[in-house]
Amino acid sequence: MKTLTSLLLVLLLAACGGGEPPKNVNVGDLAPTFQAVRMDGMAAHFPAAWTGQPVVIRFWADWCRYCAPEMKLLDTIAARYRDQRLAVIAINVGQSRKTVVDFMAKLDVGYPSLMDEQAKIAKSYGVVGLPTTFFVDAKGVVRGKIVGEADEALFVRHIEALLR
Repeated sequence: MKTLTSLLLVLLLAACGGGEPPKNVNVGDLAPTFQAVRMDGMAAHFPAAWTGQPVVIRFWADWCRYCAPEMKLLDTIAARYRDQRLAVIAINVGQSRKTVVDFMAKLDVGYPSLMDEQAKIAKSYGVVGLPTTFFVDAKGVVRGKIVGEADEALFVRHIEALLR
């Protein structure tokens, strides 16, 4: 069932947009701006809410088998770089507020999760699979991108490069 849900999400992401070619945000591109709803119902605006900070943007869903352990790992890694103002934003793709709130409470991580129930933000970033992680510098430029599973060494390598 989760595989079917994954496939449907990928097809949904690909089908959105009524004829527009899918975007593909890559290293060197300016990160797309967006507005999303936080778990507490308040709006969050990127990049305004994180101006001048390097940001890791993580697209996820609760059915993604790599997402939970990697989100915990990212929380641990982010704590190491807190003095360098590194921020992490999790963006849930296509799920309800209740699902997001319950999942994030279970994870108990220190960074926010935003909701992208219609997958518009994911589409603007060219996300075609979950998890997908972007590393954005303090000027809003994408400096790294991971599609799929990652380990601690890969996350740290991207974060170290982002902070240079």
